[in-house]
Amino acid sequence: MADLLAQGSAFLEDQRHKHMTRVVEYRRGNAEVELSATVGRTLFEQSDDRGLLSRVESRDFLVRAVDLVLGGEVITPRAGDQVRETGDDDVTLFIYEVMAPGGEPPFRFSDPYRRTLRIHTKHTGTVPPVLPGTESGA
Repeated sequence: MADLLAQGSAFLEDQRHKHMTRVVEYRRGNAEVELSATVGRTLFEQSDDRGLLSRVESRDFLVRAVDLVLGGEVITPRAGDQVRETGDDDVTLFIYEVMAPGGEPPFRFSDPYRRTLRIHTKHTGTVPPVLPGTESGA
């Protein structure tokens, strides 16, 4: 008998990938790959030794695990990698570093069948658009 939950999960993953993604660039050193990713978030809560609670929000990118290929090998995310996302204006570039607060892992599988990676990131930079007439040498 077929595993109906696995089939249902695969169907939902295909629908997410087809209808709820945008193209981002994943980088590790000089290696990069374009991926279709769904943007999400995770709220991390931590308490310090005095019991003070702090909340940190991560921008998450959900990608198919089989699509994260660098140098011909399927990899898993690691701290220090980057995700680059073009803004809605199609010119501004947002740079996110793969990381999670407080010793949490920088990614987790988002489904029990390990098809989808949820990559935790923090915004580390923005490359603004170059306006006409402001290019160097103009």
